[in-house]
Amino acid sequence: MSELFGTLPDGTPVHVWTLERAGTRVRILSYGGIVQSLEVPDRDGRPGDVVLGFADLDGYLTHPGPYLGALVGRYANRIAGGRFPLGELTYALEPNTPPNSLHGGERGFDKRVWDVTPVEHGVRLSRVSPHGEEGFPGRLEVSATYTLDASGALRIAYEATTDEPTVVNLTNHSYFDLGGTGGTGGHELRIAASRYTPVDADLIPTGVLEDVTGTRFDFRAARKVGTGYDHNFVLDKGVTQAVEEVAELHDPGSGRVLTVATTEPGMQLYTADHLEAPFAPGDGVALETQHFPDSPNRPEFPSTELRPDAVYRSTTVYAFSTR
Repeated sequence: MSELFGTLPDGTPVHVWTLERAGTRVRILSYGGIVQSLEVPDRDGRPGDVVLGFADLDGYLTHPGPYLGALVGRYANRIAGGRFPLGELTYALEPNTPPNSLHGGERGFDKRVWDVTPVEHGVRLSRVSPHGEEGFPGRLEVSATYTLDASGALRIAYEATTDEPTVVNLTNHSYFDLGGTGGTGGHELRIAASRYTPVDADLIPTGVLEDVTGTRFDFRAARKVGTGYDHNFVLDKGVTQAVEEVAELHDPGSGRVLTVATTEPGMQLYTADHLEAPFAPGDGVALETQHFPDSPNRPEFPSTELRPDAVYRSTTVYAFSTR
């Protein structure tokens, strides 16, 4: 079902769509494809919201920086210098985190109103990103389909096509707090990644794929998340056609367990150290499935190029259980 969530300053209405199945209840906004709330039961069967979100549209308009729950694109994460080569041309993007471009620019997909169509057990969000939007080439027809499966898992399936070569990297930017009380330092995390991409002072990858052994980046065995992470992990499985499990987040207090499965080769772990009021640093953990940051400038990384004869497809599944 859908209802009015608010109205943008230009008068555009924003709706919220509610999906319920197998104990999971998720609310999705037409603005930014935002996962506004996601309720699942704890070990005692009590439902609780496990993502950070605002109660009204004004919260998202006033505090856009954290990208709470948003559908991020055209290019999730950072592009160095706000520029990248493609073919014989170099494209200049909006350097919204000077000197770099972050999450698609000043008005990325997270700040656009999407068309919403009901589908079986979910909704399909779609829009056309015109050639030149935020500096990206090509007319991009893009969709994100949110569904709940029979177990209550949330599946997000992205597709895109273009009329000329471009780059695409989409993700969801939800911050998880499985206890639903704020503060995730006690959460335990496991990531199936033997390497990560070290970054420079501007959080741009150096190009090295560093072994996690003996470092604070080794989450191959579950341990407390802690703080101080805004890094891409190189998933051992690489790019896959079908989703494969890559991470597990567990809150011992509530017993809730989040399992992440994806087709993507990377996952950004962000421990929200820079969240500001009304939230606090460390109130959530973002697990952003993705291709690597700055891939358009790094030919040694898995390619994010999309050509007119191809279809971009990416799927991530967030499954919930207790123990």
